[in-house]
Amino acid sequence: MKKFFILMPCMLLSHWIMAQNIFKAKVINDQTKAILKGATAVIPDLKISASADTSGLITIPNIPNGKFEIEITYVGFAKSEKVYSFPQTNPNQVIEISLDSSTGELAEVTVQTTRTNQNLQDIPTRIEALPLEELDEKSTMRPGDIKMLLGETTGIHVQQTSAVSGSASFRIQGLDSRYTQLLQDGMPLYAGFSGSLSLLQVSPLDLRQVEFLKGSNSTLYGGGAIAGLVNLISKVPEKEPELTFLLNQTTAKGTDASGYYSQKWEHIGTTIFGSYNYNGAYDPSGNGFSAIPQTNRFTINPKVFLYMDDRNSGWFGVNTTYENRLGGDMQVIAGKTDSTHQYFERNKTFRFSTQLSFTHKIDEESKINFKNTIGYFDRQLDEPGFDLKGKQLSSFSELNYVRNGEKASWVAGVNLITDHFTAQPPQNALSYDQTTIGAFIQNTWKANNWFSLESGIRVDDNTPAPSKPSSGLFILPRVNALFKINDQLTSRIGGGLGYKMPTLFNDESEQDGYQHIQPLNIGNTQAEQSYGLNGDLNYRSALGDEAVINVNQLFFSTRVDHPLILQNNSFINAPGHLLSQGAETNVKLVMDELVFYLGYTYTNTKQYFNDPTTAQPLTPKKQFSFDSTYEIEGSFRFGAESFYTGPQLLSDGTTGKGYITFGLLVQKMWKHFDIFINGENLTDQRQTKWGSIYTGSITNPDFKDIYAPLDGVVVNAGIRIKLLNK
Repeated sequence: MKKFFILMPCMLLSHWIMAQNIFKAKVINDQTKAILKGATAVIPDLKISASADTSGLITIPNIPNGKFEIEITYVGFAKSEKVYSFPQTNPNQVIEISLDSSTGELAEVTVQTTRTNQNLQDIPTRIEALPLEELDEKSTMRPGDIKMLLGETTGIHVQQTSAVSGSASFRIQGLDSRYTQLLQDGMPLYAGFSGSLSLLQVSPLDLRQVEFLKGSNSTLYGGGAIAGLVNLISKVPEKEPELTFLLNQTTAKGTDASGYYSQKWEHIGTTIFGSYNYNGAYDPSGNGFSAIPQTNRFTINPKVFLYMDDRNSGWFGVNTTYENRLGGDMQVIAGKTDSTHQYFERNKTFRFSTQLSFTHKIDEESKINFKNTIGYFDRQLDEPGFDLKGKQLSSFSELNYVRNGEKASWVAGVNLITDHFTAQPPQNALSYDQTTIGAFIQNTWKANNWFSLESGIRVDDNTPAPSKPSSGLFILPRVNALFKINDQLTSRIGGGLGYKMPTLFNDESEQDGYQHIQPLNIGNTQAEQSYGLNGDLNYRSALGDEAVINVNQLFFSTRVDHPLILQNNSFINAPGHLLSQGAETNVKLVMDELVFYLGYTYTNTKQYFNDPTTAQPLTPKKQFSFDSTYEIEGSFRFGAESFYTGPQLLSDGTTGKGYITFGLLVQKMWKHFDIFINGENLTDQRQTKWGSIYTGSITNPDFKDIYAPLDGVVVNAGIRIKLLNK
C-alpha cells in the first residue's frame, strides 16, 4: 500500500508533464507579408505571454491540454483573438497569423521618396506620410484641390498670394515657397511660372499617398529642396477594378464633379482621372471684391501601365488642365464695368505634361529606373493696363540604379533638368533659360538593429551660372542617422547643404502681379545657399489592448546665405543671411475607432540683413492644430478639427491678428456610395472683419498682405458613388 501512494503522485506528475504543449506562430503583415517582430501573444486564462523574435516567431511552451483563447497584438494592427485546442493535430506546426492594419492606427507605411521603397520606420531620413485612408477623408472636405490638405499639416503654412484670385503657395518651416519642391511621383511638374496655381489644380481623389520631407533634401532632388519637399504619389491599378464618382456642392457657389477608374489585367493596366470644377465669384464680406474668384477648370489624367514580365514594367501618363480664373471687382466679373468699377485679375492657364517611368529588375536586390517628364504651361495674367503672357517648357530626365541589400542599400543616378520660359512683348525681358546637369549617390547602411546611417552627395552644374563664388557648380553632401533606442523610442538627426538658383518666380512677384518686377540678371546675382539641421525623438507604444500613442518631437534650423529680396522692384542678394529655427510637436492617440491628433509648430524666422535684426513677414510663430475622428470602418465617420494661427508680422510693419478656425465632418458609407457634409471655418474668421484688405480706391486698389481666411464659413456636401470597388 505504501508503494501505491508513492507511485500514484509520480504517475500523475508524469501525465501532467506529458500533457504540456508548445504553441508556435509566425506573425506577418496581412498586406505586405512582412514579419512583425516584437508582436505579443497572450493566453489570458493561463496568464502567460511571449513576444515574437527577429524572425517573427512566437513560441509558448508548457500549455496544458484543453481549449484556450490566444490573443496576438502588435502596435498599429488589429488584435487577433482565436481559440486553439491542445494537443494540436500537428504539434510541430508553425501557424501563420496575419494581422490587418487598424483604421487610424500607426501601421507600417512604405515610402517612395527615398527611391528604395523601404518601411517608414527603418529609414534614417525623417519622412511623414499621409496614407490613402487619411486622403479619403481630405477628399470629401475639399475635393477640388490640395490647399487644405497641406495647410492642415504641422510645419507647413499655406500663404495666399492674391486677395481676389485665390492663388497660394506653401512654406515649410518658415521659409519662402521658392525653397520648397512640389513633386508628383518623384517628378517636378509644378515649378516656376506655374507654381502659385499648383495647389489649386491638383485633386486628392487621384492620390494614394502624400509624403513630406522637411529640411534639406538636395541629394536626390537637387536645388530648391532647401526647406523640404512634398511628393504626391498617384494611384496605381490594383487587382480589383475601381470606378468612383464624386459630386460636391459648397455654400460658396462651388461645384465639383470628378471620376476615377482603374483596372489591371495580366500585362496591362490603366488609371483615368477626370474632373470639372466650377466656382462662382463669392464675396461674403460685401466689400465689393471676390474672396473666391469665378473659376472654370477641366482636368484629365490618363495613364497606361505595362507589366511585360517579371523583370520589366513601366507606365506612361498625361496630365492636362485648362482653367479660366477671374477675380476682382464683383461688378466687373458680372460684366458691369464703368469709370469706377474696373479692377480685375484674370488667369487663363493651360497645363500639359507627360510622365514616363520604366523599371528593369536586374535581380532580387537590384534594379534600374528611368523616368522622364516634359511639361508645357501657358499662362495669361491680365490686370487693368497690364498683360503678361508667358509659356514655360520644362523637362526632367533621370536614370538611377537602386540596390537593396541586407546591410546596405545604394541609390546612384544622373539627371537633366531644363527650364525655358518665354514672355511675350512687352514683358519679353522676363524670359530665361536654365539647364541643370546633376549626379548623385546615396548609401543607407544598417550597422545593427539599433543604428542606421544614410549619407549621400550630389554635384550639380547650372547654365547660365550665377556670379561667384559658386559659378553654377554646387557640391551638396547630406547625412542622416537613425537610432532605435528601444522598441518604443527612436531618434533621427541629420543635415545637409542646399542651394537655389536666382529666379523671379516667388511669392513677392505673385503678390505684385509681376507689374513692377524688373528683369533678373542671373550673371550678376549669387545663388542662395543653405545649411540645414534636423533632429527628432519619436515615441510609439500601445496603451493597454485598445489604445496606441505616437509622440514626435522635431527640432530644426536652416540658414540661407544672401537670400534674394525685392528692393525698388528689383531682386538683389541681401547683405546677410536668413535663419529659421523652431520645433514641431505631433501627438496621435488611437483608441479603437476614436483618433485624436494634436500638433504644435513654433517657428522663429529672422532676417539678419541689417542692424537691428527683423522677423520674417507672414510667418506666424505659433500654430496649433487639433483633430478628432470617430470612424466605424466602411460605415460611418465623424470628425472635428480646430486650428490656431498666431499673430504674424506683415510687410508694412503692422501685426496680423491671431485667429482660431473650427470644422466638422459627418460621412455615412455604404458599399456603393457615401454621403458627406463638411463645414469649414465655422467660427467665421475673416480678415475683412478686422479691417479693409486694400488701400486706395476700388478703381485702383493696393491690396495688403493676406494672412487670414477671406471666404468665411463654407459648408460643402456631396456624394461619392463606387460602382466598382474593393
